[in-house]
Amino acid sequence: MTCYPSHLPPLIPPDLRAELLRNGARGEDHIPVIKLFYPRGAPLWLVTAMSQDGDRLFGLADLGFGCPELGYFSLREITSVQGTRGPLIRRDRRFVARYPLSVYVEAARMAGEITEMDILLRLAAGALRTGRSTH
Repeated sequence: MTCYPSHLPPLIPPDLRAELLRNGARGEDHIPVIKLFYPRGAPLWLVTAMSQDGDRLFGLADLGFGCPELGYFSLREITSVQGTRGPLIRRDRRFVARYPLSVYVEAARMAGEITEMDILLRLAAGALRTGRSTH
């Protein structure tokens, strides 16, 4: 159960929730399914999977401190961030990932933040292919 109000469209709609749950049952390098963001600041999450409890999400998190982290985070915590008009965290409905999460992780290491810049994503993909990763 999350704190997201029922009168708003769901942060994670049923079709994307189902995809995240399927990914959570398989340990692979998935393409991110959703991008969550805070419109007034830097926090950003690329989410690839959800645990069966419906709360633990897996992906790349960037809270704006220059060190994006790969790991698990709580949907309940994310949706508990409230403003006077309701939840502050939004889903980027136009986000379409083109690479597996590992490429976004590598590009984030290069940039110091989650990036969708095509040139950095291509460089990151190439570095991973040739074994010249920055980590």
